[in-house]
Amino acid sequence: MPTLNAMTDKWNATHLPDLTGRTAVITGANSGLGLVTAQELARAGAHVVFAVRDLARGGAAAATVGGSTEVRRLDLADLDSVREFADGWDRPLDLLINNAGVMMLPERRTEQGFEMQFGTNHLGHFTLTNLLLPRITDRVVTVASGLHRAGDGVIHFGDVNLRGRYNPTRAYAQSKLANLLFTLELQRRLTEAGSPVRALAAHPGYAATNLQSHHANPLARAFMAVGNKVFAQSDRAGALPTLYAASQDLPGASYVGPAGLAEMRGAPTLVGRSAAASDPEAARRLWTLSEEMTGVKWGLEPVA
Repeated sequence: MPTLNAMTDKWNATHLPDLTGRTAVITGANSGLGLVTAQELARAGAHVVFAVRDLARGGAAAATVGGSTEVRRLDLADLDSVREFADGWDRPLDLLINNAGVMMLPERRTEQGFEMQFGTNHLGHFTLTNLLLPRITDRVVTVASGLHRAGDGVIHFGDVNLRGRYNPTRAYAQSKLANLLFTLELQRRLTEAGSPVRALAAHPGYAATNLQSHHANPLARAFMAVGNKVFAQSDRAGALPTLYAASQDLPGASYVGPAGLAEMRGAPTLVGRSAAASDPEAARRLWTLSEEMTGVKWGLEPVA
């Protein structure tokens, strides 16, 4: 019997199933991995909703996508905007892709005063997912990162906002670790509720996007610009793990990434995660903390 890597080593977006009649919401779909994901899902027949901060940029991006699209405003760094988006959603949703993110910024705060990377990458998506969950019919895919192993490798439960000890890499790694713990606990709760919805995570490896251009350190920005040209795979290749997680019959809480050396590039396959990202107690603790910070509670009733 062929190994998983052998079965997936040639998988690409042309292998997506027919998605006609299905609806997908993609956060941050106006550029980078999100735009590629939108293009490929729309090509496969899905109706794709661009959930973006800037409607003009989102509209321009959507105009480049063949197929059925719409653009709605969503600012993950403002929970009022997240609630407004969710309140305006009034129909079934097959697929939510939590793709948007910020990376290694100078120290900043969200509208509600949270550290920007944790607030955007985790709390914004935590809020959005929970508010939309009663309408989600198939799965939630959250884009994490191999850098969840970086920084201190833990959630700083004493102060997730890292006041007085902010470091761009520490904050980014914490937010990506939070993405994986969120996926783990979301799947546990979905299973407990008897829901058929699945929660999965994916990471792109080292993919050339504009995300790296916002690093707080100018030298790091220059290094990453060179890395994007020399070492990174394309954004089209980087989007494949997300597309694989969004379309293939995988167990809940699966984590998909590139199959190549150090998970930097290659075809999508199931990959491992750090021990900290597999800790169910930390996942439960993070969920409780996230509810307290956002005011959003688990509201999915058990399936009869």
